[in-house]
Amino acid sequence: MTAADRPDPALPLPPTPDGDPGVAPSASEGIPSNIRSIKDLIDRVTGRHFGPLSTQGDSGLAEQWPYPFLALVGQWEMKLGLLLALINPAVGGVLLIGPRGTGKTTAVRSLIDLLPSVNQSKCHFGCLEEDVEVGGLDAVCPECAEKYGRGEPLSALRAVRLVELPLNARLDDVVGSVDERAAVHQRMRIRRGILSHADRNLLYVDEVNLLADEVVDAILDAAAQGAYTVRRAAVTATYRSRFTLIGTMNPEEGRLRPQILDRFGLRLLVRGLENADERLEAYRRARAYITNPKQVVAGFVEETLLARDEIESARALLPQVQLPDDVAQIGLKLVQGLGIDSLRAEITLFEAARALAAAAGRTEVTEDDIRQVTPMALRLRRSAYMDQYFDDQEREENEIASALGAAKGKAKPAAKPAAKKKTKKVAKK
Repeated sequence: MTAADRPDPALPLPPTPDGDPGVAPSASEGIPSNIRSIKDLIDRVTGRHFGPLSTQGDSGLAEQWPYPFLALVGQWEMKLGLLLALINPAVGGVLLIGPRGTGKTTAVRSLIDLLPSVNQSKCHFGCLEEDVEVGGLDAVCPECAEKYGRGEPLSALRAVRLVELPLNARLDDVVGSVDERAAVHQRMRIRRGILSHADRNLLYVDEVNLLADEVVDAILDAAAQGAYTVRRAAVTATYRSRFTLIGTMNPEEGRLRPQILDRFGLRLLVRGLENADERLEAYRRARAYITNPKQVVAGFVEETLLARDEIESARALLPQVQLPDDVAQIGLKLVQGLGIDSLRAEITLFEAARALAAAAGRTEVTEDDIRQVTPMALRLRRSAYMDQYFDDQEREENEIASALGAAKGKAKPAAKPAAKKKTKKVAKK
């Protein structure tokens, strides 16, 4: 069920058959007036006591109420990293790494109620007005070219969706295949794949380290180019695929290929809660959600709406956020000091810092912003194999330089050409 299909949390929840409106008694506490940013909101809600538990009656409906994002206990870095990706997609996606049972999948799926709205194409191929402005009418499909000529909009403001990639997805499911319904009528048409549906949305890949290689390659190509082309027999179709990639993995189940690891901007380490009080509160909230999901969702409606508004405001402020040169130099020194080769390190570091500044309502990045996002932006970017490879190569380069120097010192000067002997002409008697 998508965000569009689910009732808006701002609306009152329907009462259960036993008359319970599904509102937690503690929800009447309200939102403190001193909340100034998303960070303040997370800190305040994390330490909040949820309240007593009531049993939900059986309504006979298969309703789905995602666990509230702000109801997650602890895990500050995970929550902050995911929010930064929502504010600024230029961070390059998020990878959650940790053992099973630490709330990685729950956290990602709970983002549904916080997702902002963006202009999304109405076209089957993802055509937008900006395509015409950049490349002319030839940059869009014929139908959209006619609409643009008539002054009709090619896009509409829609809520960002969370598109999940199943672990057993085939390559045809990911990129698209021949539409069987069109084939019955003697027509050839490409059915859109998951990557096309993920355009301008979030693409969530659970257990990303267990994906088939061909699926990983397709995701990498689409993420790098922002579009991909499908060829089936004589039919060819090109689709937009500009998405924010979010993945989760358990290192116990296998390593992640370096090619796809490099595509994730923020790398978040998700550990189990160490504080006993936090673990107890997490249990109480999980039990409350299992017993009465509507009550838990209703208990965090106000905070959820406030967080959504904060994200929208931060996204609107983001284009105005500047990175001073002296602050950028601090980030560059950190990257160089760690010996990181990939230029994506600076991109992720600076864009995450800009998102953090926008979340705090500031238009200038500070040194503190850089330091807060450095661990999640720069970890897991060094390769022991590449370090060893360059060390071996450096020794070889030194040997080559020594050989060149020795050859230059022992070389003899070129011999001058021998002068021709002059012969005396003998006069004939």
